Amino acid sequence: MVRVKSSKLIMGCLTALGLSTGIAVAQDDAAHDAIAERLKPVGELCLQGEDCGTAMAAAGGDSSASSGGAIDGAGIYNNVCMACHETGAAGAPVRGDEAAWSERTGKGFETLVSHAINGFNAMPAKGGNPNLSDDEVQAAVAHLVEPVMDVPAQESGGDTAEASAEGEASETSASAEAATAGIDGAAIYNSACMACHDTGAAGAPVKGNAEAWAPRLEKGTETLYSHAINGFNAMPAKGGNASLSDDEVKAAVDHMVGAVQ
Repeated sequence: MVRVKSSKLIMGCLTALGLSTGIAVAQDDAAHDAIAERLKPVGELCLQGEDCGTAMAAAGGDSSASSGGAIDGAGIYNNVCMACHETGAAGAPVRGDEAAWSERTGKGFETLVSHAINGFNAMPAKGGNPNLSDDEVQAAVAHLVEPVMDVPAQESGGDTAEASAEGEASETSASAEAATAGIDGAAIYNSACMACHDTGAAGAPVKGNAEAWAPRLEKGTETLYSHAINGFNAMPAKGGNASLSDDEVKAAVDHMVGAVQ
């Protein structure tokens, strides 16, 4: 029979207990880390008017073309856009939901890009990340709508894209002028628009007020047309007169813009 001193026996038991407790604690920590990883949010919700750019500025990583490669639209989308467009937060259409996108895609890819760059309803400009270039936003939009529409081929490089946009804007302007030729924009303005745009009601820019119109004109005529036709903030679609054609609304917009150009 082997006799073991009680002190050694106690120390051995304490050592074994300590090892087992350490293993259990490590296992608990690992389980907690795994749960935290599963519950981690996929993104941050950022609404127009909030200062979200700083928090999301570094999210793009190497997704921009500044590194010399093609723009990673999927990467930008995952970092900036998916928080709303994967969940439907703030009324955002979910990526791949054809029913939710049908009306929006009908406005054309360029209008969707304009809304993403400049902001639209609850969506802040550039998804709340002002550090993104227009080309990067366009690439993210292309990835977002790819499942529900045919996306036009994208130009690479800012200079090329800018030149292309200028050419398209010129063609669009000429096309719009032809479409609205003969339409009395002033009469339409007087019947559908002047109640707000002559008084500034609901924050509407007053006709002839160059300072109020300056930031709006920077967005381009096509964006102004889209806002007037589809509604924007407090302004109802077609000034609340659904019987107006798109060309008639454009003629009214031309009349207002003409007062400050």
